[in-house]
Amino acid sequence: MSQRVYIFDTTLRDGEQVPGCQLTTEEKIVVAQHLEKLGVDVIEAGFPVSSPGDFRSVVEISKAVQEPTVCALSRAVQADIDAAAEALQYAKRGRIHTGIGSSDIHIQHKFNTTREKIIERAIDATKYARTKVEDVEFYCEDAGRADLVFLAQLVEAVIGAGATVVNIPDTTGYCLPEEYGAKIRFIYENVKNIHKATISIHCHNDLGLATANSLAGIREGARQVEVTMNGIGERAGNTSLEEVVMALKVHKELGFETGIHTPLIYPTSQMVSKMMRMPIQANKAIVGRNAFAHSSGIHQDGFLKHTLNYEIMNPHDVGVDKSDIVLTARSGRHALKHRLELLGFTFDKPVLDDLYKRFLDVADVKKEVNDKDLVELARSTVAA
Repeated sequence: MSQRVYIFDTTLRDGEQVPGCQLTTEEKIVVAQHLEKLGVDVIEAGFPVSSPGDFRSVVEISKAVQEPTVCALSRAVQADIDAAAEALQYAKRGRIHTGIGSSDIHIQHKFNTTREKIIERAIDATKYARTKVEDVEFYCEDAGRADLVFLAQLVEAVIGAGATVVNIPDTTGYCLPEEYGAKIRFIYENVKNIHKATISIHCHNDLGLATANSLAGIREGARQVEVTMNGIGERAGNTSLEEVVMALKVHKELGFETGIHTPLIYPTSQMVSKMMRMPIQANKAIVGRNAFAHSSGIHQDGFLKHTLNYEIMNPHDVGVDKSDIVLTARSGRHALKHRLELLGFTFDKPVLDDLYKRFLDVADVKKEVNDKDLVELARSTVAA
């Protein structure tokens, strides 16, 4: 039986921090409603104390969605927690996400304090948040660079104080997958009250390892993963929702499942890209323009013989209409013949061979040959 992994989407909080990607409250509501249809379990709607606009967004998203838990971020500060609680007053299921730095780098250079005082502040914040809501998530910021023994002590302390979820973020994208997985395993093996809370993972992509680290964390016991659509986020971004979800779906042997309705991944991705004015790179996994496109002649030939030769998932599974055969100077005869037949033209081999030579001349000039170009080539061949 598959184990459930809960999807915590922070597109509207961590993702929206990207310069130039800010949304109005009305736009955030639209995104939140799409995320609800997609099937995310938790929507992190904003950081209420940071601005009146963010406060209003959390309020209005709380009213606009019914199924997901609505989460509001706060620091381990009473005023932050008060603002988060007030903003969540209309949420059917509300969660306060509070926390503090856990690495010695943060403890010394950001908070100018000691490990002991960090634990005191963490306990106080968690207990105070629990007076406001039943569901409290605590984040151990920069856990990726934290001392393991201290991190375990901090996790145990906040669970004891009432945290229902504990987030172990690789805030700077520093960890390697085996290192991050070992960190999650150490927590499970050394925190006595670990069974009383869900362990969550939140990975940044500074070294391009966010998805790999998240999967490593899930395999070691984490059951909530924090993600954004298209992997947007500060600096190099966050773990991509679409990558984690489809990795778990493709690799059924891992034994995990999510509640995501995967055919809505691509349309949701496109909507977020458009609203946040954040283009998606062509070779982006799952949702990029070329994710299901084939231009190499060898690949095209294999794909046309059997899709499994070069595709590990069906494009329909993520909401893409079909795979594309892109005709370029690298394409082969099989792909050309296939596209011509789709356009209603059939030629025997000698004629096709001659047409292919002329096709390559066009492709060298135009880089990509479209259907209009092919029709002209085919008609000139028929006329000859």
